[in-house]
Amino acid sequence: MRIAVPTNDLKGLDGEVAQHFGRCPTYTFLDEHGKVAEIIDNTSEHMGGLGLPPELLKKHGADALLCEELGPRALALCKKLGIRVFLCGQKTVRGAFKSWKSKKAKIAGLNDYCEEHQEG
Repeated sequence: MRIAVPTNDLKGLDGEVAQHFGRCPTYTFLDEHGKVAEIIDNTSEHMGGLGLPPELLKKHGADALLCEELGPRALALCKKLGIRVFLCGQKTVRGAFKSWKSKKAKIAGLNDYCEEHQEG
């Protein structure tokens, strides 16, 4: 299993979880034991590259995403690509993984997208 976490840096387990899933500078990938497998740059269209963030994660083998929040289209695409999304509410990659591993992370649902993407 490969677990992706949107991050603001290259600090691995001590890295800061990015608040905005699609606009983060990097993604940190962990294995199911919490070991850092890879850290990649966000080369999606949100950062001037090609493709959408969930497509980038899937290309790198993500099975799960641990994040703070994301938009409804990103959530729907993750689900379509078979990436399970968990909301962790943690500041560090280590904290997000521990939350997921202890089953305290919430499985993201249709009403869990960030306020920036809600219609009002």
